[in-house]
Amino acid sequence: MEPIIHFFTHIQPWERTLILVIGLVVFWVLEGVVPLFRLDYHKLRHAGLNLFFTLTTLIINFAFAFLILKASDHAAERQIGLLYLIPLPSWAFALAGLLLLDLIGAWFIHWLEHQVKWMWKFHLIHHADTWVDATTANRHHPGESVFRAVFTLLAVLLTGAPIWLVFLYQSLSVVLSQFNHANISLPKPLDRLIAWVIVSPDMHKVHHHFAQPLTDTNYGNIFSIWDRLFGTYASVKDIRELNYGVDTYPKEEEHNRMGPLLGMPFREYRPPPGGKFGAAGSTGARAGDTDSAGG
Repeated sequence: MEPIIHFFTHIQPWERTLILVIGLVVFWVLEGVVPLFRLDYHKLRHAGLNLFFTLTTLIINFAFAFLILKASDHAAERQIGLLYLIPLPSWAFALAGLLLLDLIGAWFIHWLEHQVKWMWKFHLIHHADTWVDATTANRHHPGESVFRAVFTLLAVLLTGAPIWLVFLYQSLSVVLSQFNHANISLPKPLDRLIAWVIVSPDMHKVHHHFAQPLTDTNYGNIFSIWDRLFGTYASVKDIRELNYGVDTYPKEEEHNRMGPLLGMPFREYRPPPGGKFGAAGSTGARAGDTDSAGG
């Protein structure tokens, strides 16, 4: 563990950005080699739009970096937080920290965005993407990026995670989010095996189905354990029957243009056809879509 601790203790901002860029390049290549869907879209134009939101996310994260660094240093120096309740070897400390940071800083805020109407309106632009690929991973409205940065700060305060662990978590989060959004097809046995530990591509694609109830499942970012534990896990019989996007924003001029996307949270709320608040679509998902749930 010592080399990992040393590297992430001293990692530079450009190195963290390089991790993001390398991940995008690798998954872009894989999307061309083993695509899940043959998406009929202008890949570069789509990437340009999503990378704009990636840039706004980076700016907001850097703005919060000072607070996160100070909170982490304060807690780690005084050993305040959940990670210090019992002595742990370094590998167990790292694993426990990653699990807790993922739960609070990713899974819980993601679940909350599907429950609170005004938060959902910011999260909409992520779900409105009808061509989900690796660039979709960081397609977040600047307002949502603030929510997630606040919950990362909260997670650091509650756990007392040292800065090396925070940077390790954020690096894994970026790469694995690109991985599970990437338009790639893994052998089904391999994807199912992966999904017992981390969020696999097929597992997360279920979450991007345009309609309820599937939109309200599989909130995980790194670890799949939280969806299985809290009963929000679902799978489908045929992943290729999924339809991406949001059925309340079906028009391309609304879900594929920067101006309308930036203004989406400030427009009047559009209830889904099924009438249930909290997610992207109606309760009328196709019969047979859900293979298993809550298991």
